[in-house]
Amino acid sequence: MFSIKKYNTLFLFMLLVAFTSCENGKKAQKKTKQIDQTEILDLQIPIFNGDSAFAYVAAQTVLGPRVPNTKAHKRGADYLIEKLKQYADTVVVQEFQAWAFDGTLLNGKNIVGSFNTEKKKRVFLSSHWDSRPFADHDPDEANHHTPIDGANDGASGVGVLIEMARLMQIERPEIGVDIILFDLEDYGTPEFATRTSNSEETWGLGSQYWALNPHVLDYTAQYGILLDMVGAKDAVFRRENFSIKYAPQIVKKVWKIAANAGYGDYFLMENGFSVLDDHYFINRNANIPTIDIIQHNSNSEFGFYEHWHTLKDNLENIDKETLKAVGQVVTEVVYRER
Repeated sequence: MFSIKKYNTLFLFMLLVAFTSCENGKKAQKKTKQIDQTEILDLQIPIFNGDSAFAYVAAQTVLGPRVPNTKAHKRGADYLIEKLKQYADTVVVQEFQAWAFDGTLLNGKNIVGSFNTEKKKRVFLSSHWDSRPFADHDPDEANHHTPIDGANDGASGVGVLIEMARLMQIERPEIGVDIILFDLEDYGTPEFATRTSNSEETWGLGSQYWALNPHVLDYTAQYGILLDMVGAKDAVFRRENFSIKYAPQIVKKVWKIAANAGYGDYFLMENGFSVLDDHYFINRNANIPTIDIIQHNSNSEFGFYEHWHTLKDNLENIDKETLKAVGQVVTEVVYRER
């Protein structure tokens, strides 16, 4: 993904009024409302397992950086296809080729697992499964041409979705669901390369291809949710601007469910900034309202996860509680649909 925020642009936030209390003269810590387990059981909403999602993240990273045209990339595809075949009703592997910014011909695979294929009302959940070939934001310039593990940037969202696939095999949602794992998202023009007028188009190659060539002819969905960098400790998710532009009602739905489920400390009622991610191309080219749940760190230079595109984007910096928070919220969104 690529932030289109300029370095000198001030973040504009819509701040929600915060209620605080004092205890012994000290400011009390904010407490989120606990999940109403009875309500979840009444609606037959599965309880998302953060430990299981973490295991799926670890299984990807142990394969090495899933950089296109490498053996680790092939191993990654084989693993994800196997897992989705284990859980989903059908699996489609969409093989395609695309040109990288430097003229390299990349071999990509979008992997789609579908549930309740007979249902006309559908939503899709997505993440990218490839990892960045360049640690071009690493503080050590010597590492800029080194591939990254992509534990958070890629594998975290995939881990959440594989755990959701496991849950959906056990307890079916009322609607049709498609899990789409996009390839060739993170091969975009690096910081050390010359930027051109179409540099933004060098990102999200798999989602660009799928948006114009869906896995099912005339495919449509009520909406889509993209997960990107959803596994870091103490991560927060602000409402991304393209999501607000193209799918405001879905943003409102997701953030409201997050607040009601007790995850308001993760899903902040604040606007973030614009991110050129897979959802942008889907909104633009497929006209399916799609939002991006992506970590926003207002203290970092680029607004992203602090280890974004560095060698420290590894399993040590993945937090099970964050995976649980995101996974439970998205699970509730899907299972509340009728």
